[in-house]
Amino acid sequence: MDASADPLIPLARWLNEAVAQLGAGSGLGLDGTAAAVTRVCEAVQTGLGLLPTGVLVGLFAALGWWRRGWRLGGFAAVALLLVFGLGFGPAPRTTLAQVLTATAATLALGVPLGILLGRHPRLARAARPLLDFMQTMPAFVYLIPATMLFGLGLAPALLATVIFSLPPVTRLTAMGIQQVGRDVVEAAGTLGATRWQVLTRVQLPNALPSILLGISQSIMMALSMVIIASMVGAGGLGNEVLSSIQRLDIGQGLASGLSIVLLAIVIDRLAESFAPAVLQGPAR
Repeated sequence: MDASADPLIPLARWLNEAVAQLGAGSGLGLDGTAAAVTRVCEAVQTGLGLLPTGVLVGLFAALGWWRRGWRLGGFAAVALLLVFGLGFGPAPRTTLAQVLTATAATLALGVPLGILLGRHPRLARAARPLLDFMQTMPAFVYLIPATMLFGLGLAPALLATVIFSLPPVTRLTAMGIQQVGRDVVEAAGTLGATRWQVLTRVQLPNALPSILLGISQSIMMALSMVIIASMVGAGGLGNEVLSSIQRLDIGQGLASGLSIVLLAIVIDRLAESFAPAVLQGPAR
């Protein structure tokens, strides 16, 4: 395709102009959002940095032991000792802080949105093309508007990560709610259950497997996007991956990749262990 030829549909130019106008029209608001997001992530990162490695590993191990017994606790301890023992300095803590912050924001937005879509089928059908668009868009593309609006650093990285990892948990939460039989919901209503009780005691417990799958996928996608976002100054283990590519250092690449995988598994298993307790809480 001739780059100098004018396209029949100048979509790229329209989008560039729209993003430029958005940035010019709400610069103060965007700056405030970027500053708030950066402060939250930096606070998490600072908190993790204040803990000695042994204490941090012990906390994750104790959390795993409390939630699922000695197997999860032992795995968390061994995995994190290996990650911190590979010699990447503060990079694992940086990545861990970014993933925790982005995942918390993703779940806080995605699960309620999925519940809303699951209880309103027409709204779910209308939102489906948007979710398809968000889920199939290449990850690198999200960094372009985020960087144009927020500049370099943590803010565009976290924004792109939340948007990229939002569709799985939203879609699978809605799917789980929709798969609960209408007769079950009507029977609960006939017995005098309120809409909130139907949601918390009938729909959410039955949709739990689907919700857990969505949470797991969102965590994995958040971690992959955090690594890619190192290209815009997010730092962390993503820098180690980029450095290994630039120097063709297969050893560093495999070591940093292994660290990323272990962090993802630990976070995923711990998040999964908390889901039943969260859903059982309102039912009491």
